[in-house]
Amino acid sequence: MMDKNRETKLYSIAFALGIFTIFYNLVEGIIATWFGFEDETLALFGFGLDSFIEMISGMGIIYMITRIRKYPESLRSDFEKTALKVTGTSFYLLTVGLTVSAIINVVQGHTPETTFWGVVISIISILVMLGLMYGKLKVGRELNSAPILADAGCTKICIYMSVILLISSGIYELTGFAYADAIGTLGLAWFSYSEGKECFEKVKNNDLCCDH
Repeated sequence: MMDKNRETKLYSIAFALGIFTIFYNLVEGIIATWFGFEDETLALFGFGLDSFIEMISGMGIIYMITRIRKYPESLRSDFEKTALKVTGTSFYLLTVGLTVSAIINVVQGHTPETTFWGVVISIISILVMLGLMYGKLKVGRELNSAPILADAGCTKICIYMSVILLISSGIYELTGFAYADAIGTLGLAWFSYSEGKECFEKVKNNDLCCDH
């Protein structure tokens, strides 16, 4: 059996990682939406909006860590279910907004002024999320905690979305391909839809977090 002090320390680390995730997403969301608006790049703006939604999800994760620390075998609470419903609805709204906006941009022939900041922000996001995923996996394995390990799996989605932003922003910056930003936006919309769907599935069947 694990030493009680070690267990307490690991749960504290998991909690700290959760808090960091929330604040990072706040900063990332502000910066991404600002540059996305200024540079007229829809993919970056949408990426920033996704970061704000991830904050809501992060609050549910923090609550989950606190719950399983006290009651390891307990089921998802009403607060967590509400957070999932709000998060899921937000993802669906983001999906619709990004899809419609991408189509309008294509029809109107609108292109970004630059996607330089999309490249910078996506690279930083990939590095940070990889670090967070590694940290959560390490803690989850030591605690043998399926919820924390599943939360680490959720971080993969953020990495995938960052990669999409990096590719679309990089292609446009290097080649000026007119549809790169719109295609990247649709890619983000697809993952937003997937996350929204998963949130409501978790409310129904009380599954853990992502297992991607």
